[in-house]
Parts: sequence; structure tokens; C-alpha cells
Amino acid sequence: MKGLPNPLRGVLLDWDGTLLNSYAADLVAYRAMFAALGIDWGEREVRRHYSPNWHHIYRAARVPRKLWPLADRVWLQTALRARPPLLPGARRTLRWLARRYQLGLVTSGSRARVVRQLRRLGLTALFPARVCAEDASPRKPHPAPLRLALRKMRLGAEHCIYVGDAPEDVIMARRAGVFVAGVLGPFPTHRRLRAARPDVLLASVAELPALLRACKK
Repeated sequence: MKGLPNPLRGVLLDWDGTLLNSYAADLVAYRAMFAALGIDWGEREVRRHYSPNWHHIYRAARVPRKLWPLADRVWLQTALRARPPLLPGARRTLRWLARRYQLGLVTSGSRARVVRQLRRLGLTALFPARVCAEDASPRKPHPAPLRLALRKMRLGAEHCIYVGDAPEDVIMARRAGVFVAGVLGPFPTHRRLRAARPDVLLASVAELPALLRACKK
């Protein structure tokens, strides 16, 4: 395993699938969106073509580009009604991390949804540095979102780690020069995440404190 940054000053995390157990809620939103567009897609097709970049799914489903804004609206309206929980151990992990490091959030999720979820779950104050889908272009796996978060935190890449559940997270972090920990979350990304070869692979974000403690010894 590639060595962790020393000293480690910042921990940046993905949101959906890393901290938030949102796959079921996202799937409901996709079903509603495809139904509104008259496209016969369900979970099997979404799993096969899933990417944090939902435009990849639109292309795979052959949604005409002129209908993308409508697809976005229907998906978001449905997702905003959902109340997905945090993944097991996520809150405890965040509290442990916040006592020791600066925290940042780098997500492909829309700001309206992510900010609302952070507020509902009482986590807003933990993430003074947040980068959502609208904040940086290009999006993951381009390094622009992660680099923006690093600038907000005033930290160098060599003093940070990024934690995510998708291969796009690994590629983004690697391009930004940041140590990357992959986590096996609820989204259908496990095979591609392993193939992307993160610096370390965890069964869940709850294993992160033990990793950081062990590397300090």
C-alpha cells in the first residue's frame, strides 16, 4: 500500500455511497424519471450502466439531449422527497475525523439536494468546504472538483486523502495527486472500483479511523 500522507491534515470525502446510503432513493428517482420520459428502464439497466455522472446513464438510455433538463428536474424532485440514512458507522467516523483533521466534501450530487441532506442529518458544520456538481467543471473524474476543495481548505494535495466509492473518485484523486481510499458502498461500483486500484480499499468508511490509527504507529 502506498504510504499515507505524513503529516495528514485534511480528509475529503464523497457523499453518496460513501457516507450516505442513498442507492435505494436514487433508484426510485431514476424509475420516476424514466417513467416520465416513457423509457422502459429499471434497476437492471441502471445497475449495468451506473456512474456518478448521470449523463452517462442518459446517454446509455438514449435520452435525447433536449430532454436532459426535464430528466434532471424529475429526478431531483423525486430525490428531494427521500430521506436516505447515513451508512453504518458514518456519523461516528465523521466525529472522530473532525476532532483530528480538516474535513471537505467533494460530490457529484446537486447542491440543492446535498445541502438539504446535510442540514437534515446535522452535519453541515463538519464540512465548511463543500464542492457539489454545480461548483466545478469538468466534473469527476476530472481533478477540478478536488482541486477546488483543496484551495478552499488551503491545503496541499500531499497532506490530504480522499475517500470515495466509485472508480471516478479514484481517477480524480490520482490526477490531483491525492492519496485515495476506496470504500465498498451500496452502489453497483465494486468491480470497477477494485479495477481502478485505489491506494487502499476498505469495506466501509467505518474502517477509516482504524486505518489512520494504524498508520500513525
